[in-house]
Amino acid sequence: MPDTIRIRSKFYSNDIVVTRQDSANATVSLTPSKPDEDSTYKLKQDVEEGVANAGMNVLFLVAISIPLVRSVGRFINSKERLPYWDKLYSRFWILGIGYYLGMIILGLQRTKADDFYVLLVLGLLIAVLALVRDYRPARTLLLGLVPLAVTKGSELLLHAISPATLDFYHEGFSSAQGFSVLWLIVFAFVARSHKRQAEAERLEREAAALEKRRIEAQNAILEQMVTERTTSLTRQTEELRETLEELRITQDQLIQSEKMASLGELTAGIAHEIQNPLNFVTNFADVSGELLDELEEEQQRPTRDLALETELLHNLRQNLTKITHHGHRAASIVRGMLEHSRASTGERLPTDLNLLADEYLRLAYHGLRAKNKSFNATLHTDFAPDLPLVEAVGPDVGRVLLNLFTNAFYAVQKRREQLPAQPDYVPTVSVRTRALPEGGVEIRVHDNGTGIPEAVRQKIFQPFFTTKPAGEGTGLGLSLSYDIITKGHNGTLSLETEEGQGTEFIIELPS
Repeated sequence: MPDTIRIRSKFYSNDIVVTRQDSANATVSLTPSKPDEDSTYKLKQDVEEGVANAGMNVLFLVAISIPLVRSVGRFINSKERLPYWDKLYSRFWILGIGYYLGMIILGLQRTKADDFYVLLVLGLLIAVLALVRDYRPARTLLLGLVPLAVTKGSELLLHAISPATLDFYHEGFSSAQGFSVLWLIVFAFVARSHKRQAEAERLEREAAALEKRRIEAQNAILEQMVTERTTSLTRQTEELRETLEELRITQDQLIQSEKMASLGELTAGIAHEIQNPLNFVTNFADVSGELLDELEEEQQRPTRDLALETELLHNLRQNLTKITHHGHRAASIVRGMLEHSRASTGERLPTDLNLLADEYLRLAYHGLRAKNKSFNATLHTDFAPDLPLVEAVGPDVGRVLLNLFTNAFYAVQKRREQLPAQPDYVPTVSVRTRALPEGGVEIRVHDNGTGIPEAVRQKIFQPFFTTKPAGEGTGLGLSLSYDIITKGHNGTLSLETEEGQGTEFIIELPS
């Protein structure tokens, strides 16, 4: 009797029947499947239980999908990134409740109703995340949801096309869904990490922007302060420039005043000095006129005395010689006055300092006596006979000597006024010249006047500084003298003084 083997297929509605005829032959045939009553009843029972469970699962999924969808919305900050879609997205719970009620009312309970709802939720999340895919955490979470959505969609599609095939690969789909869930969990953690990193970067950017705004505000304040300070400095600069201009004008006026004072003293000295030769000229002219009268009378006598006429002519000739001499003396004084009053050209010429010092010493003395007839002083001169000529601007050096001599006479006069009860005090001003061993010449102007106090000794050559009472000096005489000697002639001007005993100014000029 042949053996028969029946194989029931899960894919087709026919059974495969294999009949062995003998040890070498067998036949294969297809016969319609006959459902097993027990199996049919069991399948029906499973379907009814699945439908009932599907309704409960959908209700459960609706309940948990609402907070899940809202969590994803908060995760991607949909209110700011998707303000329009957020209004629809936040009403997702209406869709879930409507889906469940529609399934109950229309009687659409199926075993895959819960899976379809899950796919619907996944599709919504994927669509929303795709809209904000530029946001890195949303892009990461989107990559985590795609595998689960693809697996769930493939399962539902295969269930609709070939349920038997789905049943055959049921375990494979279960494994794929489990892997997709793990994939989603991993990417959810990664997305959370990305969100924290993005949040930290956002905070850093906000802090940097805040710091930038603070720096910009500080820069604006600083720029405003700099502008105000610049304006203030500009205004102060203009004020200082105006003040400097006024000081320059005042200085020029003081210098001119000092020059005029010096010229006045020089003129007074010259006037007193020129008076002597003019007196001689006048006196000898008068005497010569008397001699001529005597000569005419003698010539008109009948008997002329030739010896007397010869004597008168001799005396007349001597008077004319003296008139000529004193006339030349007056002319030389006038020339000196003209040279002094003439603007200095700055040309250096060989200058005899002995002659220059002697001339200006007497001019200064007579200038003071012209102001004060009661003033008398002893003049000492010690001129080196072999003093070499010096290349110098004569009028400028003469102005320096005149200033030193005038100060010396002023000092001895003040001491005389301070010591009226000492008749043995003799005001003395001396000038001495000598040739220096290393080359050059030295001029020393000494007086036995009041001297200069130690406290003001360092300021004596400063402009506008004077030891004289107000109204008696400008404070520019020694300053100008110092500049003429040091800057104009490359020499030195120094002093040695002892308070109450006298002062000595030393001029050194290169040869």
